[in-house]
Amino acid sequence: MPKTFDMILAGGTLVNQDGVAPRDIGLRDGKIAEIGDLAQASAGERIDCGGLHILPGVIDTQVHFREPGPTHKEDLETGTRAAVLGGVVAVFEMPNTKPLTTGAAELADKVARASGRAHCDFAFWVGGTHENAKDIPELERLPGAAGIKVFMGSSTGSLLVADDAGVGEILSKTRRRAAFHSEDEYRLEERKPLRVPGDPTSHPVWRDEITALRSTERLLRIAREKGALVHVLHISTAEEIEFLARHKDIASVEATPHHLTLDAQDYLRLGTLVQMNPPVRDARHREGIWRGLTQGIVDVLGSDHAPHTLEEKAKPYPESPSGMTGVQTLVPTMLDHVNAGRLTLQRFVDLTSAGPARLFGLAGKGRVAVGYDADLTVVDLKRRETIRNSWIASRCGWTPYDGMEVTGWPVGAIIRGVRVMWEGELVSPSRGAPIRFQQAL
Repeated sequence: MPKTFDMILAGGTLVNQDGVAPRDIGLRDGKIAEIGDLAQASAGERIDCGGLHILPGVIDTQVHFREPGPTHKEDLETGTRAAVLGGVVAVFEMPNTKPLTTGAAELADKVARASGRAHCDFAFWVGGTHENAKDIPELERLPGAAGIKVFMGSSTGSLLVADDAGVGEILSKTRRRAAFHSEDEYRLEERKPLRVPGDPTSHPVWRDEITALRSTERLLRIAREKGALVHVLHISTAEEIEFLARHKDIASVEATPHHLTLDAQDYLRLGTLVQMNPPVRDARHREGIWRGLTQGIVDVLGSDHAPHTLEEKAKPYPESPSGMTGVQTLVPTMLDHVNAGRLTLQRFVDLTSAGPARLFGLAGKGRVAVGYDADLTVVDLKRRETIRNSWIASRCGWTPYDGMEVTGWPVGAIIRGVRVMWEGELVSPSRGAPIRFQQAL
């Protein structure tokens, strides 16, 4: 009797923990059922993947989808639609919504809103605050909780925890790895403006490298005192990379595609469209982050997808909001770096699937292995495309990479055995479900 599967991906090149090689993949009941030569097997659906690479499903561990709150910019349906069109199969969404995600009721509301509407699987960071620190042991184990996220800067209200005592109280309660936006708060007049050379009218780039490093040093000191594991988000300076290299026993590190791709010169043509927290800095810092990636100091990539409308971004600084789209462009921009020789395809897989699974204890995700969820990102490494605003599915409808030519493109997204996106089209109804975590089973 020939073996039977629900789906076979045939003739593709699998990029996995055991290398890069031609492999067929058989899927059954939403799981990986077999890997190897399945030419003699039968399936309800056989997909010809000749000339394509099959990756473990890409996971974006930092997105802002705005719901509930300012959904004129984004919501859970449009944000996850953008994700799967970009080849992303799962996302971790941030707590700075309205109301803030700081309690069990707010988390349950987000899970309910996403169920049946999200196109990819999802989890939600719960904001750590002075007020809910005592509840963290329960909050971080709730269904759909990615863990605890703390804003040491660049936030307002109860989400801002700028004092050592507050950070220490939160870290004394966490058992899972807590994520941190590590920027010290300071007055606007304390920032020293740097204008792009040769253009006195260009958008100011704020030279706050010292405060970024100072905040990260504070965080690691407190984490050691409390015996806690921390995840430092969107590293933006070369100095932080060098510092964190000495603390890898307790600290994991995220880099973003925009900090690896853009630099201060891009303010000349894009202005406030490049405005982020932490900011895109000069080329020296970009190269420092690349060094952190090539040396293994960086553990994961996160897009920090944070959409605003073009009208909002057109306001003069500092009235203009910080943030840009990114979840849909994570895969093509980074595959372009792969083709340029800046990182290997296996390192990209480590940063976008194996890394998230390892750091956050994902249950059944992050590898192409028998028994794991059948989450796959299918890419064409040779395809040349131009990223356009018209391709962006985010409600705000723009990207800082508009007009950028890339080599390498997402062809398909398969989530728990169902083909969700293929060749730029949604081909299945939304079926996203909460991600499960080993420490919360």
